[in-house]
Amino acid sequence: MKATKIIFAIVTLGISFYFALKIVNSVFEKKNQSSNKIAQSDSNNIQDGDIIFQTSESSQCEAVRIATNSKFSHCGIIYIIDGKQFVYEAVQPVKLTKIDDWITHGKDNKYVIKRIKNASTILTPSIVKNMKNYGQQFNNKNYDLYFEWSDDKIYCSELIWKIYKNGAGIELCKLEKLKHFNLKNKTVQTILKERYGNNIPLEEAVVAPSQIVDSEILETVIDTY
Repeated sequence: MKATKIIFAIVTLGISFYFALKIVNSVFEKKNQSSNKIAQSDSNNIQDGDIIFQTSESSQCEAVRIATNSKFSHCGIIYIIDGKQFVYEAVQPVKLTKIDDWITHGKDNKYVIKRIKNASTILTPSIVKNMKNYGQQFNNKNYDLYFEWSDDKIYCSELIWKIYKNGAGIELCKLEKLKHFNLKNKTVQTILKERYGNNIPLEEAVVAPSQIVDSEILETVIDTY
């Protein structure tokens, strides 16, 4: 009888442990799933034309982060299309990306969203439409590895700057020259050497994610860092 009770206790404990483990795994799965998606409260606070920033982990983005002394190395502009939220971004090629997917591409799924001040009066539906119409010309264009200030190819912060400038008449920040960034770091020098050899275009006009995120005419809407 005593042996039977012991066996019964062991079986009961095993079953309890099994179900407890399933519950724990379920919690972690849900947590991981939710961490890959924008929070509902954040989603409800997003508007057309908002600008989203993240820390990407590619070697090039790491060089951008170092050269600009900023944690931000990638950015995009948020479009709301048929009630769904997308990030229009210059990657390879320029494209629309679902915002949940875009967030997963950043380090630790962290992001910051900024908005033009007084957006309710400045970014009217007609202005937003102009911005989207202007930006459409860049769709499917190649990413600009050389950061040239032309429309043939385009990089992330350049895309946003030009959409605001030419679609809404808003200059988010002043352009800088490549020579004004931190180019002495070894990681940065390696990327520059790969891209340009010995002919680094130090006088080229550029705009970095760090310049836009620090713009005085923008305000922070969401910050998950």
